[in-house]
Amino acid sequence: MPEIKLTNVTKRWGKFYAVDNLNLDIEDNAFITLLGPSGCGKTTTLRMIAGLETPTSGQIKIGDRVVYDSDAGINIPPNKRKVGFLFQNYALWPNMTVYQNIAFGLNNIKEEMAVKDLDAQKISAQVAALKNPKEYFKLIDECKDKTGKVETGKAYLKLIDAYTLSMYGAKELYGFGLKDAAACEEKRKQLESQLAIISKNHAAKNESLNENFEVLRDGKPVREVRKLSKEEIDLSVRRVSRIVKIGMFMDRYPAELSGGQQQRVAIARTLAPEPQVLFMDEPLSNLDAKLRLEMRYELQRLHIETGSTFVYVTHDQMEAMTLATKICLINNGVLQQYDAPLDVYNRPNNLFVADFVGNPSINFVEAKGKQGEDGSFDLEIFDGKKIKFTPNDSLSMTEWFAKRAEAEKAAEKELEEIKADKKAVEKGNKDEVFKYHISLVEEEDYTLKEAPVITDEDFVLGIRPECIKIRDNGAFDGIIYGAMPTGMESTIKIAVGNFLLTAVDFGNTLYQINDNKKVDIDTNNILLFDRKSGKAICAGKVTV
Repeated sequence: MPEIKLTNVTKRWGKFYAVDNLNLDIEDNAFITLLGPSGCGKTTTLRMIAGLETPTSGQIKIGDRVVYDSDAGINIPPNKRKVGFLFQNYALWPNMTVYQNIAFGLNNIKEEMAVKDLDAQKISAQVAALKNPKEYFKLIDECKDKTGKVETGKAYLKLIDAYTLSMYGAKELYGFGLKDAAACEEKRKQLESQLAIISKNHAAKNESLNENFEVLRDGKPVREVRKLSKEEIDLSVRRVSRIVKIGMFMDRYPAELSGGQQQRVAIARTLAPEPQVLFMDEPLSNLDAKLRLEMRYELQRLHIETGSTFVYVTHDQMEAMTLATKICLINNGVLQQYDAPLDVYNRPNNLFVADFVGNPSINFVEAKGKQGEDGSFDLEIFDGKKIKFTPNDSLSMTEWFAKRAEAEKAAEKELEEIKADKKAVEKGNKDEVFKYHISLVEEEDYTLKEAPVITDEDFVLGIRPECIKIRDNGAFDGIIYGAMPTGMESTIKIAVGNFLLTAVDFGNTLYQINDNKKVDIDTNNILLFDRKSGKAICAGKVTV
């Protein structure tokens, strides 16, 4: 499967930038989730790669092939990009059977492809089936009803799945009417003789067959512009139905299927033409919670079995965390972070990423102080409580602030160049520092307060709920504000002064509202953010 490379890709309507200068490398056989809030640009990104949306500028490559380049004037249409698209709406034809829905796209393919000897392929599969008569008759016996009569439809499906046959090949194999091992052996020899004749006929034309039964001439596959034969279409339909486990539903109509089964049909239809890349735009959002969980497992298995590159759009961070090899998190058209799921969770790039990823949400605590000579920070939190924050790795805030200043100057210079360039369009949907939320017992009326002056001594601590521990010797006095036990864990709201913290306690302890408890901030995964820019500084440990 190919890798996908986006270089300086922008899509705008007027002054609204849906995608702003996106650079992205999607490795082959990756499972990428495009994650972000509604309207952030993730579906637009997907549609641009697929060719359903034309970028304003930039370049898109799928494998070694440039499919879009604004400077070179290249824009290859979607049907030539060898990609599959699975929408939120399954869009199955209600008047067609499952088989006809899956085969629909295959019937319309006409392009240059390898010439195959389908007779040789069919006979070879039949020979493989008859090499083990015991297994063959066992499959047939499993299809007998109470009277001992073989249910032929069921037998055909068993043979198709066991020996990678088409329906035509399965019917022919069963039609041989074999009754014992001796008959199987005799038939197998006849079929092998037919294969030898086919091979001899190809040799007479200076041809041969490879392992995929493609005709070779001078060692290279013979190619011609053609449509798929009925045999090839049937083999493709049976192949994908086997992958998504819907072989028994081929003669049903969509209305006779459950939501999960319809989803499998839609996936099979998308996989049938063997796309290089499979795009999915929130394909599970129409399913109930239990079915969504089951389909996540199916998509994971499907990714491994097909070896395809998957690009998946969702606003559900749980789906992104559980499915992806990498998460591409976007906000306001701008790439915020592109990393493995646990890296996005444990080491977010900024306040927005930390807030968006994680359920229950991260706790933000404002802190004031500065770095000491030993590298640790002396900070005040919770209206005067003194703590020490020790980074996990050595860090110089002087150097960090200098880099921040350089980045700010570069951004200002870029904005000035845009204003000076008459052709450039200034971004209307401005990028701003994420406004994080501090949970309080009694919310303050911020409309009556002046905006605070942010200095280099202002920080924000990011504390994941699992990092807050309830202990008898805890450093902070807390009151249980709310508790939601779910069985193996409880989500708890704890009031520390006027500040509300969310904690997760793993176990089946019952907590009573208004109980006094001692609280600690534990582990080395406490995050420190710069309040002015919203960027992550480091991770470390808190001591009181």
